[in-house]
Amino acid sequence: MNVAVYGRKVTKQNAEYYKEFLAILNDFGWNPIIEENLKTLLVKKIGLSDQTDQFSSHADFKTGIDLSFSIGGDGTFMQNVKFVRDSGVPILGINTGRLGFLANISKDDLQGAMDLVRKKEFVHQKRSLIRIETEENHFGSDNIALNEVTLQKKDSSSMITVHASLEGKYLNSYWADGLIVATPSGSTAYSLSCGGPIITPGCQVHILTPIAPHNLNVRPMVVPDHMPIKLSIEGRNRTYLISLDGHSMSIRQQEEVIVHKADYMVNVIKFEENNFLDTIRNKMLWGIDKRN
Repeated sequence: MNVAVYGRKVTKQNAEYYKEFLAILNDFGWNPIIEENLKTLLVKKIGLSDQTDQFSSHADFKTGIDLSFSIGGDGTFMQNVKFVRDSGVPILGINTGRLGFLANISKDDLQGAMDLVRKKEFVHQKRSLIRIETEENHFGSDNIALNEVTLQKKDSSSMITVHASLEGKYLNSYWADGLIVATPSGSTAYSLSCGGPIITPGCQVHILTPIAPHNLNVRPMVVPDHMPIKLSIEGRNRTYLISLDGHSMSIRQQEEVIVHKADYMVNVIKFEENNFLDTIRNKMLWGIDKRN
């Protein structure tokens, strides 16, 4: 089996962890195909063979890769999605970071999780993505996001106005620091910290969450994801920020942004005993009383 391996950092703390992971792949007889920048780090820091196969673009995922491993936090997982895209290759996130809603397999559970993968005792949980269109095509072919697209102010303390229309009908003008349009996956990310609701992955919706709105009666709104959302910014500056899963670019005042649901989904590997509800309950510490 050919398995892709993606990560962004090799530190003193996780170098041994990479060794353990690669040793498991070797025991299984699986062929690792490592992202080229990660491979360079592993060759230097843990003595990985320079002959190890590597990948460098999403096109490589349509040439015989069976499975993709993301090693890191949720940010690493989202970058892995940009390689996988519409290939259908399932992703397993192994958490070496902190919270980990997407990469939720603990490094302490690595061997057990890998055994389940080898036995194919898992399910594919489909996750929807956002695709955006801008007048100047800011993100090129990387115009997709697993979590959210965000429009926000750039170099000013003054609030901005984000005009929003839903399926061609005027919705609202948000006086705020910005506006988030999130997927169900993104409901546990930036949107959550701004007061947005938690949405289970199977829901076919988008969430509009204002960032520090000036009108306190404006609240997050959940809308069907088949309805295009048109956005534009008005304010005192000439340029603002548009961000896709943390990757930011400058955008002009009044430049239109059209948000669509992407025409494909990604497959995330989940185990029966580690479902979304368990993850939410454990990560959010629901039902735990630490007062004593």
